[in-house]
Amino acid sequence: MMSLSDYNNKSNTQMDNCLNHPSPALSENYNRKSVKTFFYFRHANVPKNLGIKCVPTLFMTNLNHISKVKVISFLLGSTVTFLVMASYIMMWDKKVPLFTAMPFELGPVVIQGSRKPTEVSFENSLIDINLRERITSSIQEYTPRKVPEEKDVIGTDSNLFSVFPRQFLPGIKSPCWYEELPAEVSDQFITDLYRTNRFAMFSRGFNRACHQLRANFRQHLTQRDGKSYRLRCLPYFYVIGQPKCGTTDLFRRLLIHPAVKFNTIKEPHWWTRKRFGYIRFKEGSQENYPVEHYLDLFDLAANNILEGLRRNSSEDHRAQQITTGEASVSTMWDNQGWSHLHRDSEDHEPPFLVQDFIHTVQPNARIIIMLRNPVERLYSDYLYFTTADKSAEDFHEKVTVSVKVFQTCLSERSLRSCIYRTSTFKSMPVRLNLGVYFVYILDWLTVFHKEQILVLQLEDYSTNIKATMKRVFDFLRVGPLSEELEAVLVKHPMFNTRRTKDKKLGPMLPATKDLLDKFYQPFNQKLAEVLKNNSFLWSDT
Repeated sequence: MMSLSDYNNKSNTQMDNCLNHPSPALSENYNRKSVKTFFYFRHANVPKNLGIKCVPTLFMTNLNHISKVKVISFLLGSTVTFLVMASYIMMWDKKVPLFTAMPFELGPVVIQGSRKPTEVSFENSLIDINLRERITSSIQEYTPRKVPEEKDVIGTDSNLFSVFPRQFLPGIKSPCWYEELPAEVSDQFITDLYRTNRFAMFSRGFNRACHQLRANFRQHLTQRDGKSYRLRCLPYFYVIGQPKCGTTDLFRRLLIHPAVKFNTIKEPHWWTRKRFGYIRFKEGSQENYPVEHYLDLFDLAANNILEGLRRNSSEDHRAQQITTGEASVSTMWDNQGWSHLHRDSEDHEPPFLVQDFIHTVQPNARIIIMLRNPVERLYSDYLYFTTADKSAEDFHEKVTVSVKVFQTCLSERSLRSCIYRTSTFKSMPVRLNLGVYFVYILDWLTVFHKEQILVLQLEDYSTNIKATMKRVFDFLRVGPLSEELEAVLVKHPMFNTRRTKDKKLGPMLPATKDLLDKFYQPFNQKLAEVLKNNSFLWSDT
């Protein structure tokens, strides 16, 4: 084989005989205009009428006339082409390229005619093996949270805890106490009462209830030693989560029981948001909702209890069994209000959680949790809270981004930190973390006994409402329903089901379901272990 120097030493005659010339056919096709290619070999001093000879020699001879930039570009392009082709050949059985920066391989998008729905095929949309390993290790490394001491919890808001008594009235199931009023309860005092309540400003139902409470205020006063008191109560139980798991339907059916007296607002979100001045976090902080405004929500129930206590003994016992509750589904998981006030703790696990405050106030509270398959919960959550441009394809895209965000967080922080971290939550287009149920439940179990927490499944609830509601009533110790009320209980259709326009979008894509199944499976396994119930694996759904 000759070197480049050997070619350069050849005679000019040999070079001249080996120079390129456009072929007659090519010239005819382009109206006899020669076409320059990437390698153009015409020598400046060569006549145009010479024949084509010695093509291999010609190629090497004229490399001297090619710029270094072109050579380097050609070599780089060839290298990249080779690597891509090799990638597909080596991974032929998996149908994915070897070199990829994304943890999820998205196949081609096939859009049919305008009259047919869009179909998207995502081949092998598999969760990244590194993420699976990191999830598994984060679960294995998971340790119980450090529960703050009660004095530290009280120290965060001494004014809040000064409103509540250390002991509630004995013999009454609901946590109630008598609140002392000013020495003189004037008409002006009563007129002003409830008028500034911030819940009433945004709820027509509660605003109407406030008119009724003002009108009957004096008759519910208790006089003792020349002082006036009114009965105040906190919820006996809390339905704390999760969103899109059937809590609205559960709330409505609980109201059928005569011993259950709800407030008119199902979800006050006071413990998680309103007390910090947040309604929607994207709108920023607004005016705080005082604890007195929250207690006003349960005054109707308090009046029912008081009226029963004033009647004969049989009704007195019935009044003592009256319970009230609320169903803010942010209570289980949302601690963003705290992080907004204490941004210095953003990079760490939250030092205080909502349950620390509730437990400090009422350690005997009863907690109800409704869960469903986290894969289906997330899709329902997306359909309900997304206002425009919803589609199964858009959901898949948002899920992929959210899993990537979660993966990035797990590579740097603990699992609990990623679950509660506000900046991570805001970076995810869908609320992926709400389906990691076991973290929230274990954290609630650090302050409440397991006998105080009832965990239900929406799948069981939907299949057998009667049996599930019996479990709930037994848990709340309110006794069975009469046959008439039991008939009403099972007759009602489900509340707050998927909207018709969302049903038309159909189910999520199979690739999305596969991705989410693999993401949530290790967390569901841990949940089933914690609850000692394999139905929480959701393996048959």
